[in-house]
Amino acid sequence: MRVDPTRLSVRDALAEAVAGMLRRPGRAVLTALGTVLGVGSFVAVLGLTATISSQIDGRFNVLTATEVTVEDIAGRRYEFAGPGFPADAEQRLRQVAGIRSAGVMWTVRLDSTTTVGALPSGGGNAASGITVVAASPGAVAALVPTLQEGRLYDDFAERSRGRVVLIGSGVADRLGITTLATRPALYIGEEPFTVAGIIADVERKPENLLSVLVPRATAEELWGPPPPAAASMLIAAELGAARQVADLAPLALRPDHPEYLKAVPPPDPRLLRSGVTSDLSALFLLLAGICLVIGAVGIANTTLVAVLERTAEIGLRRALGARGRHISAQFLTESATLGALGGLVGTSLGELTVVAVSLARDWTPVIHPATVAAAPLAGLLTGLLAGLHPAWRAARIEPAEALRR
Repeated sequence: MRVDPTRLSVRDALAEAVAGMLRRPGRAVLTALGTVLGVGSFVAVLGLTATISSQIDGRFNVLTATEVTVEDIAGRRYEFAGPGFPADAEQRLRQVAGIRSAGVMWTVRLDSTTTVGALPSGGGNAASGITVVAASPGAVAALVPTLQEGRLYDDFAERSRGRVVLIGSGVADRLGITTLATRPALYIGEEPFTVAGIIADVERKPENLLSVLVPRATAEELWGPPPPAAASMLIAAELGAARQVADLAPLALRPDHPEYLKAVPPPDPRLLRSGVTSDLSALFLLLAGICLVIGAVGIANTTLVAVLERTAEIGLRRALGARGRHISAQFLTESATLGALGGLVGTSLGELTVVAVSLARDWTPVIHPATVAAAPLAGLLTGLLAGLHPAWRAARIEPAEALRR
């Protein structure tokens, strides 16, 4: 009499896997949790990295890629060269195409007894740590300021050496200046200045929000020209013209000695993007990998415990004709199913995380389709690898020994 060999179809293997998970639903959920966290982290990391990279591209192109700095290095070239920037620096750069605004600025060096406050020196209400910055109207425009109140000083204030200043909102709070309706005055040492405007924010050089901005000509009249190598020029160029402007600016400013000035063009945006992206990806993908390893260990431990608990069942199946590979397939299917379910849930959570962060930061979420497709497969592969050893142990159980227990 011929006996047909036993078979285990894919449908039967899936049915057994689902039955095994439903037998201990709490354990199955906790086992899949590690895979959920790992795959979720994987999707969230790649999605947030792509989203942040797109934001970096936009901000870099609009701001940093249009910013050129020109440094005064005349003192390094020649000891008695004097200031590198001419008095009409802004007017000279107006002849260069591709420049929106440009101006000279430097930090004024005050002596230790000079204070900044709402009263003259020694009169109280002075604030420490406030710097005075000489900035031409073009430099102020290149900062791209947002006014809270008042107005910016203009070329007339520069030509007339007007006693006007611009202050950041933080400086205004420290000095107790809440409104410009009363035309408040600010004293730098004994010199009174009218506060022309309060700046709420700037898009370039945010450190100037903690400073008092004074017209360049006024600063030179009161405190003298800038020390050697102290002055610099900030140029806001048109998009795509920054490197050309950097090449032409020294020659346009000092045709007699262009070597007295050093133009610093913006870095390549592609290098910045790739550097930031690689740093973020390397860090967070390492965390995602750790979570996947933890999930794999959890699935392996749970599957191994299930093998030990179901030794009698395995022996009965073997006695009824199940082969070792059928037992292996049963437990491999169960662990792979746990991993796949964890991968699907983790993918959904990762996508929701990317969307939630993007909505909170007013970004456009970016998730590559390949990431969504690969994440559940990563969970499936994790579960499959985690079940190899328990499945091998289960296949080696002898029927007679198992039934004795």
